[in-house]
This record gives sequence, C-alpha cells and structure tokens, in this order.
Amino acid sequence: MASPLKDRLSQDVKSALKGGDKERVSALRFILAAVKQQEIDTRTELDDTAVVAILTKLSNQRKESLSQFEQAGRNDLAAKERYELGLLQGYLPQPLDEAAVDALIAEAIAETGAGSAKDMGKVMAALRPKLVGRADLAAVSAKVKQRLAG
Repeated sequence: MASPLKDRLSQDVKSALKGGDKERVSALRFILAAVKQQEIDTRTELDDTAVVAILTKLSNQRKESLSQFEQAGRNDLAAKERYELGLLQGYLPQPLDEAAVDALIAEAIAETGAGSAKDMGKVMAALRPKLVGRADLAAVSAKVKQRLAG
C-alpha cells in the first residue's frame, strides 16, 4: 500500500529544488532517506502509519538535540534543529487534545475487554495505530495503567 505522505514528501523535495531552497531540500532529503532506509530494512513499502512513526521519531530526536544545543550555547546548530523540527511537524497529524485521548482510551478498554493491568498490552496495541504521531504514547500508557489499576 503506497503512502500519500511519502509521495507528498517527494513532491515537496522537487518543489524546493525548483525554488532553489537549499536548506529545505537538504532537510526533506534527510527525511526521505530515513523513510527509504526503513523500507530497505523491512523490505516493504511503508504505509502512512509507518511514515508518521518515522517522522515522530525524527521529531523527538530534533527536540532532544535542540535542547542540548541550546544548553551548550550553539545557536547556529539550534537554529538548524528548530527549522527541521518545524518542517517535520508540518507533516505530522494534528495532536489530539486530552478529551479525545481519554475517549480513545475508554474505547480501547471496552473494545479489548481489559479489566486489569495484565491487559495493558492489549489496550496499548489497540491504541498505538490511532495515536502514533498524535499523542505522547508514554503519557497515554501511564493513563491506561492508571485506569486499569483503579
């Protein structure tokens, strides 16, 4: 199954090349290279869910690097990371608000018939495809654990 998001990235690289935006071309090529590397590693064509997972991972890496560069006073490198982070966030789905996340958690618990903390893996497996790139999975995991314990 082809990924419209990957196609959009490819088209944006071409547009940036035509527009002469070297910084954007470089950043987009880096993103596409990460996607293609994953396709090579898994020997499959990625769908949008997998591409969003890669973009989320790259975004988290940029956030971490950004804070480290700012602490070290490397404003030049921090500016580059900030630019790439903004670019990545433009391709990620809009984050869900707390109410939407809570509703999805309740739905997943009902769907899986989870009754205790032992069932947490089932609930998270049901939630993960719906939340990748749209919510902090660690925070969601903590909420699920709290609901199942209570």
